[in-house]
Amino acid sequence: MHTFSVVLAGGGGTRFWPLSRKDLPKQYLNLSGNNALINDTILRQNKLIPYEHTFIVTGKGQQKSLSEVLLKEIPKVNIFLESEGRNTAPCILYAALKVFQKYGDGVMCVFPSDNYIANEAAFQSILKDAINLAQSTNMLITIGIKPTFPSTGYGYIKYNPDNKVKVGYEVTDFIEKPVYEKACQYLSEGSYLWNSGTFVWKLSVILENFKRFLPRMYNKLDQIKECFWQKNELEVLSTVYHDLQSLSIDYGILERSGDVYVIPGDFGWNDIGSWDSLGSIFPSDKFGNMVKADHISIDSRGCIIYGNKNTIATIGLEEMIVVSVEDATLVCPKRRAQDVKQIVELLKANGRIDLL
Repeated sequence: MHTFSVVLAGGGGTRFWPLSRKDLPKQYLNLSGNNALINDTILRQNKLIPYEHTFIVTGKGQQKSLSEVLLKEIPKVNIFLESEGRNTAPCILYAALKVFQKYGDGVMCVFPSDNYIANEAAFQSILKDAINLAQSTNMLITIGIKPTFPSTGYGYIKYNPDNKVKVGYEVTDFIEKPVYEKACQYLSEGSYLWNSGTFVWKLSVILENFKRFLPRMYNKLDQIKECFWQKNELEVLSTVYHDLQSLSIDYGILERSGDVYVIPGDFGWNDIGSWDSLGSIFPSDKFGNMVKADHISIDSRGCIIYGNKNTIATIGLEEMIVVSVEDATLVCPKRRAQDVKQIVELLKANGRIDLL
């Protein structure tokens, strides 16, 4: 049974504004110091899944940016273009239908395009376990991350430690980003994991789940599958894609199914979701500052400083984020890093498309 990789790369990366923009979001940027994040994603799973079985789903507006950074080993026909973003459920269904139509059944591994993983060998070991479990069962499998602090920026997976099948545990609940007190409770209880957004299942199994739980969505895409892999695919897709419910795979399928299992992982995972996450990837100086800029400081501590052109000078800053690019500057407390996306919404409302 073949194993396939589907990398979801259509996100806007709004919490990494002003570096991340609509047509060049964070997954196409080299934030890890190694390669573009999307290429890091592909390279770390390539020992288990070949390039020719690796597929990328992105929006048509990002096609040019993707083509400029994507590894040349990925065939161009393996780039699946959405006519517009409709969250993760429609794009996973779209990819599953296309791959199943061409190759038949196999194991489908779904990856976010913007994760950072420090211990790639440990990740590959757990991914191999997940693939083997998917091959031998009809389970929907997710990889959860053992929490190391009470994060309010991640979703959580609650699992039953007493119900184990091989390497996986029964999932009992998916929880949205909690308040701090709840996050502390989850950390102390020990039966909660961070939701990494990485999923593994048979193509046939996930398609049957779409038929069961999201039949309207399934039927609308299934009815146009004859255009898949054809020149008019995007044109035909756009006639139905706008009408699909914008829905996450977690809410649309996983929270409704009773056959979801999670494999706990501990491999230095970070979703690089916002500017403050860079402090977990790059070493800090003796004052606790993470600096990727020409920076001059007096008494600044615990800050994230990023710049790609201008010199940044700070005096007496503590626990702040300062980002300076050619046409915009961001300054905010680290504790408000999740709110950067609100700046993007404000720019939209004010018609500042030049900064989007």
